[in-house]
Amino acid sequence: MKKLLALTVLIALFSYGAESFRVLREVPEPEEEPGPLSTVTNTLWSFVEKSVDTANGWLESLKNLKLDEKAKNMFDETTKAVSTYSSIMQDQVYFLLYSESK
Repeated sequence: MKKLLALTVLIALFSYGAESFRVLREVPEPEEEPGPLSTVTNTLWSFVEKSVDTANGWLESLKNLKLDEKAKNMFDETTKAVSTYSSIMQDQVYFLLYSESK
């Protein structure tokens, strides 16, 4: 469970950074023969675009899992159970302390 939570947090952080990483890209004028610098730059930009697209896909798949709703439901169920058992414990302690005085 902890590994899943850690993995979810890491993916959410990476995809949040990828989603907010929007850079205006200027289209260069076409050249006859691209030089080595242009080739490296184009390769790097294609890598960045693929990475951003992959991270956005992961973000969409996480949104489809509805983890926020599941976590909220789990929290609500847990608080109901804890409040029930704490009330039972409070009644037991009360009758343990004050049952002899009557």
